[in-house]
Amino acid sequence: MNSLSDLKSFTDPLPFQEKLMPVLFVGHGSPMNGIEVNEFSNKWTELAHQIERPNAVLVVSAHWFTKGTKITAMNFPPTIHDFGGFPQALFEVQYPAPGSPGLAAETASLIHTTNAVLDHDWGLDHGTWTIVRHMYPDATIPVLQLSIDYTKPAAFHYELAKELTILRKKGILIMGSGNMVHNLRMIAWDKMEIPGFGFDWALQMNETFKNLIKIGDHKALMDYEKLGKEALLAIPTPEHYLPLIYSLGLTSKQDQISFFNDKAVAGSLTMTSVQFG
Repeated sequence: MNSLSDLKSFTDPLPFQEKLMPVLFVGHGSPMNGIEVNEFSNKWTELAHQIERPNAVLVVSAHWFTKGTKITAMNFPPTIHDFGGFPQALFEVQYPAPGSPGLAAETASLIHTTNAVLDHDWGLDHGTWTIVRHMYPDATIPVLQLSIDYTKPAAFHYELAKELTILRKKGILIMGSGNMVHNLRMIAWDKMEIPGFGFDWALQMNETFKNLIKIGDHKALMDYEKLGKEALLAIPTPEHYLPLIYSLGLTSKQDQISFFNDKAVAGSLTMTSVQFG
């Protein structure tokens, strides 16, 4: 990959590579992680040095929940500040990475479970840029987002992700961005500064999710509602959990599994993240 023009042409798709790119699920947590230098953002920076530099990055973010499946397809996706109540410095951040209409079209062509729409209105929300700006601060790697269809069950998202596995052979780094345990209504605001503080149910579910990932029981992870009342506390709404399902669908049995940023925050959130491959 030598230039953005290489990615723009759908008639000249990316070549295959011998080595598969890894797949990530990243717990993104607070938007403030986008500008803070802390243990979580330091790990994102470190991770970028540990894996091969990708030809492009494709992110399934918890914050692009749509009816239908969409892919950003503009040359330069805008930086979206989709939050409120944070310091002005966070709203001033711009991450000017290019997009890739060509890669967007190629990705859409791989999806057969639904009609993927090329989108020119969204951009990079904080589920994407808060992570990627730490990984690739030069903002020269094309970054795209794939939306999550809120009308579909987990199994739909898992099967859709499987259709995109070929992109791993083309040097595309694909990541789901959300949080395994994400219950904002139950945050312990008075314990924000206590490292690793988690309610018992949050810590229990975090371990359950990790164990199911380790043994490859993807069906149980898709049927999370059957994992008990603790699971429903951990996942009161699915948008932050479904990016994990995409990451799981992209994996193979040969992928090594490693966890990072494995910590609870403020009682009812976990930053636990996974690298496959």
